[in-house]
Amino acid sequence: MLIIPAIDIIEGKCVRLSKGDYDTKKIYNDNPLEVAKEFEANGITQLHLVDLDGAKSGKVVNWKVLESIASKTKLHIDFSGGIKTKEAANQAFELGAAQITVGSLAAKNSKEFVDWIWEFGEEKLILGADVIKDKIAIHGWQESSTKDIYEYLDFYFEEGIDYVLCTDVSKDGMLQGPAIELYKDIIKEYEEIKLIASGGVSCMRDLEQLKEIGCYAAIVGKSLYENKISFSDLQSFLK
Repeated sequence: MLIIPAIDIIEGKCVRLSKGDYDTKKIYNDNPLEVAKEFEANGITQLHLVDLDGAKSGKVVNWKVLESIASKTKLHIDFSGGIKTKEAANQAFELGAAQITVGSLAAKNSKEFVDWIWEFGEEKLILGADVIKDKIAIHGWQESSTKDIYEYLDFYFEEGIDYVLCTDVSKDGMLQGPAIELYKDIIKEYEEIKLIASGGVSCMRDLEQLKEIGCYAAIVGKSLYENKISFSDLQSFLK
């Protein structure tokens, strides 16, 4: 199972939220590049980079952070937050993103996102599936849609999507454990999907459980920043 640390960006700074609430913002570092370099120096190869300003506004804001990290590290970057147009997707790839995660657009304009799957290829796209009580959340988790998680996944599974990043918003940033049962159900239903679990990881046992149930990757955020999990702890996954 891949370990993918997250860097969430507000106003160019590395932050974390709790349950997606922007009022709970906690700044961990004014320089996201420093954080990315520390990850890389400790054997990390993947990075989930989230433009929270972009997610909230519906338009990418922190292009410079993506460009800086992509040009000054060798990390495989998955970039997300406010990517709503093909032009924005192309710009993300041109600035160094290896993949992009798309949620709100996929939930609201399936025809457009299916076009992206054909144009960019399923290996470059990650379907964002942010969940609030089994419904897909959009616009930086500020809004819950009426779309059921399984209805959503059924559709895109048929369209050939390979990667799904699923976040249980109620778990995110709470350090109370991930949504194991939800992920179990998804993996059982869609065996071929590469499921990336996000939200709630608090300790190594959480990561071991996610691996045991068959997750392709796990996002770690606050647990790293709050020293609940150390880089030395992660070495068994990173080798």
